[in-house]
Formats: sequence, C-alpha cells, structure tokens
Amino acid sequence: MKLKIGLPKGSLQETTFKLFKNAGYNIKLLERSYVPSIDDPELEGLVIRAQEMARYVEDGILDMGITGWDWVLEQDAKVVELARLKYGKVGFRGVKWVVAVPMNSKIKRVEDLKGKKIATELVGFTKRYLKKKGIEASIEFSWGATEVKPPLLADAIVEVTETGASIKANNLRIIDTILESETVLIANKKAWKDPWKRRKMENIVILLKGALIAEEKVGLKMNVPAKMLEEVTKILPSLHTPTVSSLSDKNWVAIEVILDEKVVRDIIPDLKRAGAQGIVEYPLNKVIM
Repeated sequence: MKLKIGLPKGSLQETTFKLFKNAGYNIKLLERSYVPSIDDPELEGLVIRAQEMARYVEDGILDMGITGWDWVLEQDAKVVELARLKYGKVGFRGVKWVVAVPMNSKIKRVEDLKGKKIATELVGFTKRYLKKKGIEASIEFSWGATEVKPPLLADAIVEVTETGASIKANNLRIIDTILESETVLIANKKAWKDPWKRRKMENIVILLKGALIAEEKVGLKMNVPAKMLEEVTKILPSLHTPTVSSLSDKNWVAIEVILDEKVVRDIIPDLKRAGAQGIVEYPLNKVIM
C-alpha cells in the first residue's frame, strides 16, 4: 500500500523538500519532472501548484498535500486539516489577502466597492466575502501583476502580501484585510478514515512538526564546576530542565540543554563568566514535543 502525497511546486518547493529532509525523508526531483523519488517505499509523490492542491486532495487523487489555507478556502474544499506549518525561518510564513486601491482613490472602505471592478487571483473567496457583506461588485480573475492594474484596469485589487511593501511600492493603500493564511497539511476525508493511511499520515505530521520546532532551536552542552552548577542553570532557559551528568572528575559536571537559537548569542558569554567551559553549540534535525 502507498500513501499519495502532494508537494507544492514553485516558491514553496525548495523549502518543503528541506523540511522533509530534516524530518527524515529524502526527496529528489529531476528537471521538468513532476513525480519525485522519495526514499520511503510507502510514499508516492506528485509536485503540483499549491493553488490546485486542495481540489486534488478532496477528489482523492492525492491522500494528503501541502498548500496554503487560502487556497483551501478559495476552492471551498472539504478536506481534513492535519497541521499548520509555521516555518518562518526559511519560507513558510503567514500571509494576508488585502483589499488595496490607488492612493488617490475615493474608496475608503470595503462598502465603497459597490459597483466597482476588482482584480484578484482569489476570485471565489472574494465573491463569497463581499456577498456576506451585501456588496455587489465585478470580480475578475487576474493572471498576475495584479498591483499594476488600478486604476486603468480595475478600481481595486485583492492581493496577497507578507509585509505590504509591494502594495506601497505600486502607490496603493490597503483598506481592509479579508483573509490571513498560512501553509497547511491537509488530507482526503476517505483516506483519513483508512487505518493504515491515517497512521502513516500521523507519523509524517509528528516528524514534520519535530523538524519545524528544531529549525529554531539548537543544542548546547558544556562542562561546569560542580560548585557553579546552580548559577549556570539559572542562566539556561531550557525546554524543561537541563540534563546534568557526572564526569570522571567529581568536581565537574556536564550540562546539555535545548534552547531557542536566538538567545544563544546572549547567554554564551554569561555562561563563560559563570564558569562553564568547553561550550559546544550544535544544530538539531527534530525535536519531538
């Protein structure tokens, strides 16, 4: 039996492959190919656009897949959400879909879009969003370069952004945020009910989450004079409590701890001053909570 998994093509592809590698799965894809090789005989992969992923998962062509929550909502797909993949360090960042208009536009709020023309790639969700608010407007699909369409080709746009920098660079201003999205791991409902496939998917989720946690953490180990142990441990913000081991020299102990990478540069000098020696920082592949 095999589990069919969809991997996103494009901007998320490299990040996804790296994440899976840290989770223990080596994925290779030849140029111009859409069928990757995975070093797990129980997995069968397909690389497709994130925008299409939810539909193929819902239809059962794929058992599970990685896509954006926005595209799940856009296609109104009936799928099982397995996990949110907040992967800020390398590429899985949250995004926002915003309504933007030219700086000099008289449109000040969403209600002012009545009777206006809006360009967006998120057509289905935008239509449902405006309908709920009782706003009738013309929604047109945009094939790209959406920011340059106002005011000549559209009165407003609904566009995805992380920081809003591209919106401002095109002399536009944001009047509303209609959706906040992030990368998600989804499953087909029928596949999720299959005991073997469900167990396999649960295993993948555990390993991927472990790899995500590890991405922002490091291991730290050091030797400390026994009499300075309490002072050193006060400096360490560990996941739980540091692992303390005895050494052949009873006057010294070894300490090992996992902590956020961003705090290491601040505490290593303090650890050194407190008496720690032989301080070693090392990367992690997975941290299973």
